[in-house]
Amino acid sequence: MTSELNGNVGSVPHLNASQNENDRVDQYGFELSEQAGSNEEVMNEYVAVLSRRSARWSKLLKRKEQVEKNTKVKRFVRKGVPKDHRARIWMASSGAQEQLEKNPGYYHSLLAAEHEAKLEETIRTDMHRTFPDNVQFRNTTEPCLQKALFNVLLAYGHHNQAVGYCQGMNFIAGYLIIVTKDEEKSFWLMDALLGRILPDYYCPDMLGLKTDQEVLAELLQEKAPAVSGGLGQYPGIWTLVLSRWFICLYIDVLPVETVLRIWDCLFYEGSKILFRVALTLILHHQAEILAARSLPEVCECFKAITRTQFTMDCHTFMQKIFTEPGRLSMATITNLRKTCQEHILSEESKLKL
Repeated sequence: MTSELNGNVGSVPHLNASQNENDRVDQYGFELSEQAGSNEEVMNEYVAVLSRRSARWSKLLKRKEQVEKNTKVKRFVRKGVPKDHRARIWMASSGAQEQLEKNPGYYHSLLAAEHEAKLEETIRTDMHRTFPDNVQFRNTTEPCLQKALFNVLLAYGHHNQAVGYCQGMNFIAGYLIIVTKDEEKSFWLMDALLGRILPDYYCPDMLGLKTDQEVLAELLQEKAPAVSGGLGQYPGIWTLVLSRWFICLYIDVLPVETVLRIWDCLFYEGSKILFRVALTLILHHQAEILAARSLPEVCECFKAITRTQFTMDCHTFMQKIFTEPGRLSMATITNLRKTCQEHILSEESKLKL
């Protein structure tokens, strides 16, 4: 059974986002907010930085057929991957390119197979909810990226039947399509994220997400004890204010360019980057958080700290995530995950008795 949303499979035609003069959009097709407009001076400086870095990246990649993982490349990634090189770096550093080459034609075979009606229906329901502020995902735009988005999510739902499809995955797939402009690459990057980099965020019980929320709470006890103690009076506070940060990988939480810089590091260094970002946001705004006197005020504060000049200036923000939280190794995260997961499973088993 073929969905009417299935378009041409493969590369995604590029939309000139400025083709509609009534839309004031960024280079990715997102409508510019008033805040973004007031930040033009910072962004102009950042564009100049990107231009210099792009020349260095081109020189680095010209000498290497394969993108290696080493100290120099890691340093380059932390300083930002230019837009033109981002898809290649993400594919290489995440292992997605290797999987694509090992499985030629696999993505297309998933789309050609008979599709589960319920899966199609569930995905289709979220199409109009995906980036309403992006001109490339509107039905009135040609080509409309909803077609490519539907294909990627449908193929992934059949590829990973234990996960299928759940809300949040549409935003992740949408960002991947915007960056790669290629359905098959987006599919394999989804596989890398959901299958290897993120630990069980999208399983039915969302055990990985619950675990990482507890891990962050443990890290805050050590690095920001005042905030940890102050928020401890609100049961379930971390689920309330942080679940969206992790499940959407900061999409629609932080500015677009900042999210893409975070993802550069996420694909290269792994999920510890998510904790560095969360810790930096909280540590940098401890005074505001501690000043909140009620649960609604706390929630509003956590929303406000993601849309400040600090997060808009993505270059400075990314420098801070590697200094402000201090040392944070993957081994530390792994050990905390084990302890927190055991605690969650123990508590859940008690509730079943």
